Amino acid sequence: MADDVIPAGRLRRTAPVLGLTARTAGEAVVESLRRRVRGGDASDGRAEFHARTAERYADLLGHSKGVLMKVGQMLSFVSLGSSIPPQYQPFYRQALGRLQADAPPMAADLAAATFEAEVGRRPEAVFAEWSPEPLAAASIGQVHSARLRDGRKVAVKIQYPGVEQAIRNDLKNDELLATFFSLLRAISPGMLRTDVRAIADEVAERITEELDYLTEAANQAEFARIYEGHPFIHVPDVVPQLSTSRVLTQELVEGLSWAEALEAPRELRDAWGEVIYRFSVGSLRRLHLFNADPHPGNYLFHEDGTVSFLDFGCVRRFEAAQVAQMSEMVSAIGHRDPERAWRAWVDIGAVDAEHGPGPQEIFDWAAASFQLLLADQPFTVTPDYVAEALAKEYSPGGPSGRVLRAMTIPAHLTFLSRIDTGVMAVLGELRATGHWLAIQREYDDHEAPVTDLGIAEAPFWDQRMVASG
Repeated sequence: MADDVIPAGRLRRTAPVLGLTARTAGEAVVESLRRRVRGGDASDGRAEFHARTAERYADLLGHSKGVLMKVGQMLSFVSLGSSIPPQYQPFYRQALGRLQADAPPMAADLAAATFEAEVGRRPEAVFAEWSPEPLAAASIGQVHSARLRDGRKVAVKIQYPGVEQAIRNDLKNDELLATFFSLLRAISPGMLRTDVRAIADEVAERITEELDYLTEAANQAEFARIYEGHPFIHVPDVVPQLSTSRVLTQELVEGLSWAEALEAPRELRDAWGEVIYRFSVGSLRRLHLFNADPHPGNYLFHEDGTVSFLDFGCVRRFEAAQVAQMSEMVSAIGHRDPERAWRAWVDIGAVDAEHGPGPQEIFDWAAASFQLLLADQPFTVTPDYVAEALAKEYSPGGPSGRVLRAMTIPAHLTFLSRIDTGVMAVLGELRATGHWLAIQREYDDHEAPVTDLGIAEAPFWDQRMVASG
């Protein structure tokens, strides 16, 4: 089947996954029996099995161009958990990491025809220069470089034809999603018993919103306006007259890719990590906005320590009262105040004050996700830290199982927690070291900044406050 043909039928979209899952499960059983018979680990054989399996997952997901691929992109940077031995986790990260930038593209003629159908003219007639080869291809669309007639370089994102219907079919196809859960359990059975269905549901909801590029253009334009002139955060400008529901034209940004960023010196990785953290937490606290797709393919890194943020297909908006509640919870944890943290959870209705978990139980559960605030500062975020935090926070059989079973967490906090996990996973892969507690207290306790980046951005926000009255 050609790469630019998206299978939409229920059976055709399910059958390849069913076959892969059956083969993978069968191979896992065979390999387990072989180890038992031989009485050893058979390290070489196991490594070959994991490498082969990871490549099959990436190939299947890359041709899906739908819900499955989007989940695969998320799993490529979220920690895989402890159920895969550490020596084999790189196979999955490397293979699934291809989904961030190397998804199978549609043909050049089809991309140009799609652009013409949306804009009304062929790209060669609109732009002074047009590159038929895509810069990147992802789950919903692919990006081409071009030059406007006024000289500006732009990136043109074109949605795959038929992808909207394919995704909507995915969302209606319970067999497909159920099969995918089985596939994921083959990768990480311990972690996925409790968390993957919720992640998949939220990813599906997000990509439904991302189908309309006009929504994304409006979101991005809002962020670009707010962060214009910021010392280390950059959001590309949108070209609205060349943007439609299936075409998005924006300023072209050049920078280091995620793979290149991971090889950069530690000082740069630390700076980039703080920028990403400040963009995520600062946007939520100051603007009540959150970019809900924090995976590495949405960042471009610059050697001066700045970061460009891309892809605003799904932006979550929160009420001021919700942000105040979140701020109070995090501040209580940062100040090591179990009673105050417990009261914050009671106030939002997540904990029964009379019959629910007590203050210390709530604090111990919440602290699992906030060791970056509670540990000695500066603290280095690592993949192991993220995996351990996930296991403690979401495992019903773990040390905080009673807390999880007793709590009723509001939907907006559940969603935010998943996004926050993604941000932490990015920091972990960067192995970013930072004064995270001091940064948190800037936002939640209104303390003066102590890091160089915090001091650099303070005048920017002061001016914005004056300008807004």
